[in-house]
Amino acid sequence: MCQLLAMNCNTPTDICFSFEGFAQRGGLTDEHNDGWGISFFEESACRSFHDTLPAAKSPIAKLVKDYPIKAFNVIAHIRMATIGAVELKNTQPYIRELWGQQWVYAHNGDLWDYKFTHSSPAQPIGTSDSEAAFCDLLNELRKLNPVEEPELKQIYNCIKAFSENTAKFGTFNLLLSNGKYIFAHCTTDLCYIIRKAPFSEAHLSDKDISINFSEHTTQKDRVAIIATKPLTDNEQWTVFEKGQLLVFENGELLDLD
Repeated sequence: MCQLLAMNCNTPTDICFSFEGFAQRGGLTDEHNDGWGISFFEESACRSFHDTLPAAKSPIAKLVKDYPIKAFNVIAHIRMATIGAVELKNTQPYIRELWGQQWVYAHNGDLWDYKFTHSSPAQPIGTSDSEAAFCDLLNELRKLNPVEEPELKQIYNCIKAFSENTAKFGTFNLLLSNGKYIFAHCTTDLCYIIRKAPFSEAHLSDKDISINFSEHTTQKDRVAIIATKPLTDNEQWTVFEKGQLLVFENGELLDLD
């Protein structure tokens, strides 16, 4: 299956260190050879890069690793294709409009026999189960209010109910953002870490690189990193419970249950 990565923070931050390790899993330290993508929220709009080459070998991925794009929210995905051919249209994250906002989504898992409901206005472009579920989810969210963004608790309840139902078709590890929040649902594998003062040194699991975050941050900075598997081997990551939906804002975990 695929792997996921997200960042949510309270000040514009680059994801170069985390993405450096994550990209190694796209064909070097792991078998996710079938393309990759990443989306950065910079204020109300996002900047996205996609490629069908493995992330470990992609010149575009090298650009992302070397170019410190600062963002409040980031979602990235590396793919091992099961449902849907290796084509750009099947490369995640997917992006759609809802309530005048860009929504970015990435999914890890297989949803066997999942069929798009043919509702509107969100429609799939590619042939993956992931995109079909994303469009259905957006159409369900739009039913809450077709014009304006509803309260966060309503959005949370809708995503939670949809995720629980969709997980009946297989595995539904989900990342979703509108540029303010990161919603993360776990069926099998997700974990997170929140870095804040006092910052320390971190070492990547997939490449022999370390960084001392205290040299690049202020005392007020707070950064949440969500990933399929821990990206560092000298930090304590928190593992999601199965079926859990968590929401992050400004680098903090919100209590919505």
